[in-house]
This record gives sequence, C-alpha cells and structure tokens, in this order.
Amino acid sequence: MLLPRSGRKYFPEMSVGDSSQKTLEMESFHTRFSAWTPFSNKSLNRQLFQERVALISHWFDLWTNKQRQEFLFTIFLRCTKSQLRFVQDWFSERKQVARVDFSTILPRFISLYIFSFLNPKDLCAAAQVSWPWKFLTEQDCLWMPKCIKFGWLLPYTPADKEYGAWKNHYIACVSSLEWLTPREAAATYGTLNEPKTEDEELQERRREKCLRKILWEKIALRKKELFRVRPPWMSGTCCPRRLKSKGQPWLSQMGTEPVGLGEVLERQLVLESLEALPKRSSVSGSHCYPLLSKSDQHGVYKSNDSSSNAYQLHMILISTRIPAYEMVMESVKAGVVAVVYEHSGVTLESLLWLTERALQGRKAQSVGIFSDGDSREINLLQGYKIGIKNLLKPEVRDFWEKLGSHVATEEEGGHVDLFVPLGASEAGMKVLSQLSQLTGTLFTAPTGIATGSYQHILSDWLGPPWDRGPPSIYFSESKLQTWSSLADFLEDTLKSVRKNLSPGFKSLQKSISDRLIGQFLFDSMSLANILNNQEISQALADGLMELSKKDSDKPLEFLSSFLLKKCNKKRKDFEDVPLTEHDSKETLDSFIKERKLQRGPAEGRTRAARELLESERKFVQQLEILSNVYVRPLRAALSSNRAILSAANIQVIFSDILRILSLNRQFLDNLRDRLQEWGPAHCIGEIFTKFGSQLNIYTNFFNNYPVVLKTIEKCRDTTPAFRAFLKRHDKTIVTNMLSLPELLLCPSRRFEEYLHLLYALRLHTPVGHGDREDLTTAIDQMKKYKGHIDQMKENIKMKEQLSDIERTIWGCPTLSEVNRYLIRVQDVAQLHCCDEEVSFYLRLYEQIRDLSLFLFNDALLVCSRGISHTPFERTSTTTYQFIASVALSRLLIEDIPDSKYVKNAFILQGPKCEWICATEAEDDKLLWLSVLQSTIRSSMEK
Repeated sequence: MLLPRSGRKYFPEMSVGDSSQKTLEMESFHTRFSAWTPFSNKSLNRQLFQERVALISHWFDLWTNKQRQEFLFTIFLRCTKSQLRFVQDWFSERKQVARVDFSTILPRFISLYIFSFLNPKDLCAAAQVSWPWKFLTEQDCLWMPKCIKFGWLLPYTPADKEYGAWKNHYIACVSSLEWLTPREAAATYGTLNEPKTEDEELQERRREKCLRKILWEKIALRKKELFRVRPPWMSGTCCPRRLKSKGQPWLSQMGTEPVGLGEVLERQLVLESLEALPKRSSVSGSHCYPLLSKSDQHGVYKSNDSSSNAYQLHMILISTRIPAYEMVMESVKAGVVAVVYEHSGVTLESLLWLTERALQGRKAQSVGIFSDGDSREINLLQGYKIGIKNLLKPEVRDFWEKLGSHVATEEEGGHVDLFVPLGASEAGMKVLSQLSQLTGTLFTAPTGIATGSYQHILSDWLGPPWDRGPPSIYFSESKLQTWSSLADFLEDTLKSVRKNLSPGFKSLQKSISDRLIGQFLFDSMSLANILNNQEISQALADGLMELSKKDSDKPLEFLSSFLLKKCNKKRKDFEDVPLTEHDSKETLDSFIKERKLQRGPAEGRTRAARELLESERKFVQQLEILSNVYVRPLRAALSSNRAILSAANIQVIFSDILRILSLNRQFLDNLRDRLQEWGPAHCIGEIFTKFGSQLNIYTNFFNNYPVVLKTIEKCRDTTPAFRAFLKRHDKTIVTNMLSLPELLLCPSRRFEEYLHLLYALRLHTPVGHGDREDLTTAIDQMKKYKGHIDQMKENIKMKEQLSDIERTIWGCPTLSEVNRYLIRVQDVAQLHCCDEEVSFYLRLYEQIRDLSLFLFNDALLVCSRGISHTPFERTSTTTYQFIASVALSRLLIEDIPDSKYVKNAFILQGPKCEWICATEAEDDKLLWLSVLQSTIRSSMEK
C-alpha cells in the first residue's frame, strides 16, 4: 500500500490498552531524509525504492534523446568519485575501448623519428613497455647522435647484425664518469688560491707567456688558412683596411653570392669571431689572468688562516627588477657587501664576475640573493628563471657551483639565502635540495605564504633555528619593513625620482647613486611614524565605513567604541592573524620570534586555508569598492535623468568587473562554508576546480582591459561631469587611496596569490589525501591562466618600450616586430685609428663622437649621442640620431687588447660599416661583450 502524498499514515481510533502495540507499529513507519522513506521497515523501504526506480525508468523511456542527455548530465554531477568510478568500470567491462600501438601501424622510420625526441632516460623507460618498443628504442640511429654529442666514439665498427652497440657504449661511458662537487674536487685536486713562492709565481708567468704565444701563432695560422680558401669571386679590394692583412672577407660582398654558400661563410665568420673573444678572466684586453699584488695576497691568505676572523663577511645581491630596489639598497647594514645588478642585459657569467670582484678573493660567511621569483622558481636574470627543469643545464649548474665555492661550508656555518618563497612549495623545496647537493652549501628560503607585497621575507625561514633571521643579517629592521609594506607604491614614486636624479649621478658608481636615491626617499618619508600613521588611517577608514552603514545618532561615541573593540580584537588575535600586506608593524626580530613554525601537515593546511579565506575576503572588498563607490552613483544619476556617463559607457567600463565580483563572491561564500567546519580530512581543491572552470569571465575582462582604460580617458577628457566625479572619488579613504584605473588592476595580481596558496596547500597535503588530486588540477588551471596574463603584460610592455625608443631616436626605423625586445643600452666612444701601418700595440686612436648601442634580441641599433643645453639652465638633454642597424647574425666582434694608448676597446663590424668603440670602465666592457656574445649565439640558434 502506497502512502499518501503527505507521507502520513491515518489510523482509526484506538483504546488505551492497544496504545503500546500501536506505538510500535507507528515507529516502524518513521521516516528519514524524506516522507517517502521509512526508517526501520526494510521490506517496505525496498518496495518503495523499486517502485520509484520503475517510475523513473518509465519516464526515461518516454523522454527524447536530448532530455535523456540532460537527465544523465544532472545525475553525473551529483555523483561522488566512487560512483563515477563504478560507472567507468562498468563501461570498461562491457564497452572495450580500442588501444592501438602507433609503432605497429606507422612506418618504422616515422616511429624512429618520434623516439628520437626522447632523452636517454626516457628511451630506457620506453624500452620496458613492450618488445616492439624495446627493438625500436635500442636502434643505433637513436643512440649514436647522443654519444657523438659528448665525444664518446665507438672504438670499433659494429657488425651488420650487431644490436644495441651504441646504447651499451653510452651506458658504459655514463657509468664511468666521476661526478665531483666543487668542494670534493678542491679536496682531490687542490685549489687555485693556494699561496705560491716567488719562484713558482715566476715560472707560472713564463708558462702562461709561452702558452699565449703558441695560441696567438695558431690563431694567425688559422686566419691565413681562411684567407687562402676564400672563394675567388670575393674581391679583396672591398676589405676594410684593418682586415687586409688578416684575410677576413668583407660581409657586404655576400649579397651578390649564392645564398646558401654566403650564409654558411657568414655564419662561420660570426661564430669564429665569438670564439676569438677573450674569456671573462682576460677581458681587460691583456689576454692574461689578473694577478693580485703581494700585499693583497698576504691580506687574503692571512684572513683565510685566521680562525677568529675567517668568514665574517656577508654579501647581498640585489636585482633591479625588485620594486624600489634603491630603498632596499639603502636598508643594507654597514659592513655588508651589497651588489646591485641589472636584471636585463646581464649574463650568469657577468653576475659571477661581479660577485668575485666584490669578494676580492675572500670567502663569505653568507650570501643573499634578493631577486624576483615565486614559490617554484627564481627569476634571477632576464631569460634565466631558475627552476627544477633547468637547474642542471651546464651554464646554470656552473654558476651555482662557482658561487657556492665562495661561501663557507655548511659545517662552518655558511649559507646562501634566497629571498624568494621557495620553502612554500614542493617544487621550491626540490630546487633548494638540488642546490645544496650541487654546491655543498646550505641554501635557505622563507616558508611564508604571504599574499601581501614581499611579506614572505618576514616569515619563518628554512634551516636550523636562527639566532637572528637571515633578513636581519643583511638589512636594517625598520627600513626593510617599511619597504616590504609599501613596495608597489614606492616603485611608482621612484620612477619620477630616477628620471630626475639619475642624470646627475652618471659619474657615480651605480651602488652609490642607488643608495643616494634610497636615502633621499627615506628621509622624505618621515620613517619614524609612517607605520603607525598607516595603521591609524586604516582603522579610522574602517570606523568611518561602519559609521556610514549604521547611521548612528552619536557618531563620536560609536567611533570610539568601534576603535576600542578593534584594538582589543587585534591584541587578542595577534597570533592567529594571517600574514598579509596590512599586518601588525612590529620590529622584524620580534615579528619573526612571535610567529610559530609549522609543526605538521594539518597545521600547515589550516594556516594556508585561513590565509586563502582572509586574502579572498580582502580581494572581494576591493572589488566591492568599485561597485559601491563608482557603479551605484553612476547608475543612480543615470536613472534620475542627471546622467554623468551614458549607459553604454558604464556597460563598457564596469560590466566585466561586476561579473568578476559576482563570481568571487560565490567563491568566497563556498570557502567560508567549507572553513566553518574545517578539519584535516576536509577538501578545498574541488572548490578551486569549480572556480577554475568559470575563468572565461576573467578572459573577457583582460581582453577588454585596454578598451576600458581608453574609454575612461576619453570620458574624462570629453565629459566634465565625469571628470568632477573622478576628482571627488579617486584616491580617498574609502578607495584606500587608489584611483579607478588602479582598482581595476586588482584582478591581474590575484592569480599569482592563488598559485602561492595552492602550492602551499599541496605542500602540506599528504600523498594519500583525497584533496591532493584536485589541488594539482587547480594548480594546472591557475598556472595556465597566469601564463596567459603574464604573456599579455609582457607583450604590452615590449610594445610600449619599442615605441618609446622610436620616439627618442631621431630618424629611427620602425622597431615594432613580433617577439622583439630590448636587452641592454651601452654608451661608448667611437674611435679612429690614426695609423694602421704601425704595430698593433703602438697604434694611436682619437675619439670621433659618442655612440649609444641599443641591443635587441635580433639586431643591434647604432646611434650617435649628443647633449643639448638650455640657455640659463644647468640641466641638459640627451639626443640620439640613428646611424645604422645590423642583424646579430651578421655582426662580427673583435677585441682590442689594452695598450698604453687605448683601454677597454673593441670592434663591431657589420656588412657595410665598422665601429671601433671603447667603454668608459672595464666593467662596462665585460658586461657588454658578455651579453652581446650570449645574444648573438641565441639568435643564431633560432
């Protein structure tokens, strides 16, 4: 008997004696989950379930195909993972999916071509799949190029039917290699810094002189051979006077030769010119290794032998990509060696040279690297993002090994401090582990999961318990904390400061000029009260916002009560407040001591989840400012026939950001509901994956972002009412002192914070946890989208940079091309040789004019540089005049050794012109030749 629709059973009147029996009968019909499911009557429950299944099946038979698909889609969305896995297993048993091995269908040469892209490790793994794959992956045509690449030639000729000879030879060669760290190699073979007697030093110089003479003779012989094999159609009359005796062909004649042969010869000449350049240690032009004076040697060795004073040196490398890096430079403590290096236009070899020059042969107790990066990789230089994928590249590995050799060992208390939050992700931890293994030195990094501006450096650090945090070793506490709180705002201020002060500091060293600019800004900021003032202003802003919502009759009493509650709450919850941009501003040492180390995965997940919720709440509040302060008044004015902006302009400017606000409100509600009953077994990854499936809203916003900015500018210029509206609302307390375009920047910065927090969550999630798979999926979604945003930013930045250069250089050709970007600008003096017939070391040079060399990734732009003065003013303006542009693949470089009459000179030779150039300092020549050589090689490899 089916129950009524109300789910209740009706019974006739019963006596008091039958009440107990009827009560038991009624209890059997108690229901759970719905009025249709009895609680304890299993037989009736089973009957009702079968009737419902029959009813739904009857409806399913009557539906159309589209209705059935919608029904299945709804059912699958409600299924759990185990239920979906059951459906998958059912299909795999009844509906076999065809799996075909491509090597059995494609021709053999195509299969071998596919396998040729695998590295040796992957080839060995592929050989274990099946016998056909084993046969293909062990073919000699795959392994022979890999052996020849390293010079491992087979000592015999394999027989016709011999199988796997080159693979076995590769494995034998790899097994016999000796891998030694720099410290193991120093212990085995000795070091170059061991003191020598005067006789040994004299013998060493004689050997170097003889070796140098042999090398120069071989180079001269090689040039003569090139001159003899020069094609007969290349006339020597067109060679420049400097190269007539050397036999190098003139590249301008290759335009009339066969294209293939001309390109080959041109490429060979460019590569040979790069190989002939002096190395880092002999770039000064004398072609010998620089030697310390005896006084310097005794001082260095005395420091190394003294146990009381050894390794007391600390050095910090600061990248110019850091916002407001001048203030970071000014924050460095006295006695710490600070080196500022350019992020673009510098190679790893140049950075290592700057480090060695600053150390002057001494070993450091610790070295800090303050550069850009995230929780997975270090953005050390332009084109060098150091991560787990490229850490073992030869040039990258060589850099870290040599850098580690200048630091005390881990047993002696030495360490390298990376001011990048690598300790907050698994990939970052692997990078630190690999670096420690390569160098034998302890590498440390902060573990913070901060979403504020560079607040991670104030969090806990990896490594042994520190007497004082690594930031306190290098920096002044109050100044570093001021910078970390206001870095983004200070960078905007320093752009104009650099523009005005840098021309007057050209004659000073970069480190000195950076300190002066940083000190100037610090002095003008009233450092003693800036942190307290910022905290007080933020508290007052919150109180005024609450007062406007409550509309109290006693505003002063309400405001004082609100501030008192806020003060007590902050004092009570200080330990649990997540690390964000507006945290408590205590001193650095007390801040680090009061924060507790993460004691386990559960606590780490909890902290990361709370930080995610808190940062998302603040992000939504920033987006709500746009809705409350801008959109509502504009729409209210439009509906009251006093329109400030038209409905179309409001739609263009705010429609996408309002959709983002709606999406993130829903995301915040989901996070808040999940964290209300948070526990170790709870999952948060599925919320992120659901959020990641709706990122097309952000795509529309970023695609329309340039149009939005142009619309705001156009309306500001053409509509006085809108101009007055922005003047009233921009940069007020309600908007956190931000303007409308600055508030629209918030979504672009949020995805990097999402990635940091997701990596931190996965780091503290055990392998068998149910949330780990969803977190990995969410990380892939956010990483892909963040890459898309970064590419858009980079393209816009490159386009603006090229446009500025075109406007700066008079007569400049069009520079805007796909994937072209500026690497370095070098000021040089153009020289002219007075007499080329005299000996090379006796030639006299005279300066013709000043040049500026603009190095792009595919071309070199040569411009003349002039200075124009304004009457009755001391300031001057630099002007540039276009001379020529040369493709890097056709540019020859030759070094000019230093002599009595010329210093820091080199020659640039293009197809039609040549320039004898000289830099003002030896450092400039080293950095310029290093980056130019690296850029030419990169352009020719493409």
